[in-house]
Amino acid sequence: MAQNQNDLSLVKPKLGLLGAAMNAMALIAPGAFLWITYQLQAAASAPSGASVASDIWAGIALALTVCFLTALSYSELAKIYPEAGFASCTYFAEKAFLDARKEKVSGPTSMARIAKLVTGWAAHLFYWVYPGVMVAMMATLIGYIYTQFTGHTLSIMNMTVIGIAFTVVTGYIAYRGVTGSTVVAIWINVIQWITLIIFTALAIWYRIANPQHAAQWVFSGGVDIIRIHSLQGILVQSTIAILILVGFESCTALAAETKNPQSTIPKAIIISLIVQGLFAYLFEYFGASFMISEKLVNTTGTTTVTGMAAAAASGAPIGDLAKLIGDSLFHGLGFGLMITMAITVAIAVIGTTLSCMNTAMRVSAGMAEDRELPSSLGFIHTKYITPHVSLATLILITSVVGAIGVRSVVGLTGITLASNLGTFILYGLTCVWTIVAFKGREDFNLLKHGIIPVAGVIANVVMTIGILYLYIIGNADAKSEAKICFMFAGGWALISIIYVAVTTVRKTYRLKMVSGMIRPEQLNIVVQALKEDDCILGMTVTKVKGFGRQKGHLDGEPESDKISFIPKIRIDVVVKEWDVPQIMDIIKEAACTGNVGDGKIFVTDASEAMRIRTGEQGVWAI
Repeated sequence: MAQNQNDLSLVKPKLGLLGAAMNAMALIAPGAFLWITYQLQAAASAPSGASVASDIWAGIALALTVCFLTALSYSELAKIYPEAGFASCTYFAEKAFLDARKEKVSGPTSMARIAKLVTGWAAHLFYWVYPGVMVAMMATLIGYIYTQFTGHTLSIMNMTVIGIAFTVVTGYIAYRGVTGSTVVAIWINVIQWITLIIFTALAIWYRIANPQHAAQWVFSGGVDIIRIHSLQGILVQSTIAILILVGFESCTALAAETKNPQSTIPKAIIISLIVQGLFAYLFEYFGASFMISEKLVNTTGTTTVTGMAAAAASGAPIGDLAKLIGDSLFHGLGFGLMITMAITVAIAVIGTTLSCMNTAMRVSAGMAEDRELPSSLGFIHTKYITPHVSLATLILITSVVGAIGVRSVVGLTGITLASNLGTFILYGLTCVWTIVAFKGREDFNLLKHGIIPVAGVIANVVMTIGILYLYIIGNADAKSEAKICFMFAGGWALISIIYVAVTTVRKTYRLKMVSGMIRPEQLNIVVQALKEDDCILGMTVTKVKGFGRQKGHLDGEPESDKISFIPKIRIDVVVKEWDVPQIMDIIKEAACTGNVGDGKIFVTDASEAMRIRTGEQGVWAI
């Protein structure tokens, strides 16, 4: 039976460039978001109320530029911190400040720790909420398909059950390890690309063949789709479009499972954004917009609308376009084409949810390994090498968020907005940490480590303000969604602050005894190492004897049931709980020879301490 071990040394590199990039591409998921987001983009308007649907494509292009600024910052950090492991962005934040200040460890109130914790809060707001949003969207999509077949609608309870079942199934794929997840991600990406290529090609064919003899196309031609129609329009559309492009950075959490992460992860970040953003998104949105004419019809209230207004009024405008294509080009196959495409969208939603769950549980495990979260979240399953306790917790939270999301569109949009808020804060902070990390380094480059990160910070701040502003000044539903966003993000921040405050006080004022059973000849080396790092103010040394798993037999000796007691030195140091990881690491490093009999380290509570001469107690006594 597999055991729980909080030991990231179990994790072995398995992924190459293809695996790392495919996982990031699955999270970006153009096959899902064209279907999910096109209605929102078609309905977008400027503060004046004028439609800005004509700037959908240009808005994506602008958002893509912002994402590349952030992606370049991520790739630069991944190059110099390949050892980040699961911790990803939180490691980047802490290490940037430690290196800049030439410090080895961060203190309770140090800037390095504050940067790590703020980054961790934003990362969890993004990665831990996003899967719940996707679960709600999956349940909604299945409800849409069910309605198309039966003419009836699923109840909230049925959709909640569907969401929970989807969460458990996706979580089980993640539980089986990164290799299985990567295989699933590859297949899902291939299905997405095939579907998008076919749909876009058919859409262009539909416009050229014009089987329904349309006379009023929304766009006069290809150039009209990609050109900028208004500055306000492109800004509004870009604030929506950037939401569909996030996720390129997720492969940084796979650094521990990637071969040669120093060069592989930076390449995977950029490649995933080029393939999904530059090619897939721009291509599919061009095709969808190219075929919209007065033949796309819908109703809003009692009014019949056509063209882009019909797309804005539809629950699934891409499904409506698929119907038009199928019915006019393939003689009545519209329903079948629409359902087929809806199924591939569902498959793409599986991919983006799975990829985000993989990232979320790894970032949490990384912070648990760093003792900033409960240690149980860092337990690694010894067979599948996944942080399974973290995953189980994530499945529970995802199910709850999904259940909230299926209850109303306003609730789902508010939660989505909160996740997006975490995304932009995380992206902006990462650009800042890039500047901090490279400032003062010999390899500092003004363009890569100055101009690009600064532009990334500005762009992410502008996008964040722009999105929140549009919701705050919007209609009653938009204002409610903004309120839910702030309540969700604020609650998340309050819980984080309370947890960090309690654990910081505990680690600062609680005493622990670290006892090392080491080889006698290593004593001076250990003492010198602890002294060099100013880790001890005192130590007790005792000569002891003992044996371990080898029953006291050293390397090269014949195996026997006879127990031999080996001479050891026991060192005892009483320290603040905060300093325990550093003390353990130093003793392990200094006492290790790599041979049988190097010894062990134990940590026990030291419930009280008193300095006899002065009567000082607690941490003041050591």
